[in-house]
Amino acid sequence: MKNFITGLSLLMIALTFGQTKSLSGTLETSEKETKIENLKIEITVDSVEEIKSTFSTEDIKRILDEISEDESIIFKMTCNNKNASTGYKSSASYTVKGNTDDKDFFIKSIKKVRKAAIKYYKNRA
Repeated sequence: MKNFITGLSLLMIALTFGQTKSLSGTLETSEKETKIENLKIEITVDSVEEIKSTFSTEDIKRILDEISEDESIIFKMTCNNKNASTGYKSSASYTVKGNTDDKDFFIKSIKKVRKAAIKYYKNRA
């Protein structure tokens, strides 16, 4: 009986102190405005056709128009390639970091990444 009470007591103590504390806070939302901060666009492709069909710079421009000024933005493209003759897998990753204050420079950089990714696949063919 003594072991039963000791075990039950230890179980009750463990359950009591093992509970997580509840967190509370407030979230302010507005029905009229949604704010996007720190946008990261990440694309993984396996061929030139996927690059051409997945996105265009016009798509990125439309996204950037929705973001407020002075927000950080990151664009990352990963190109996967599997060589059928050797069986080796390779990949290349391109990342552009920018700010919405200079959207034109960011778009130009994405165009360069897109061209480099297409060139990557053409050189692998």
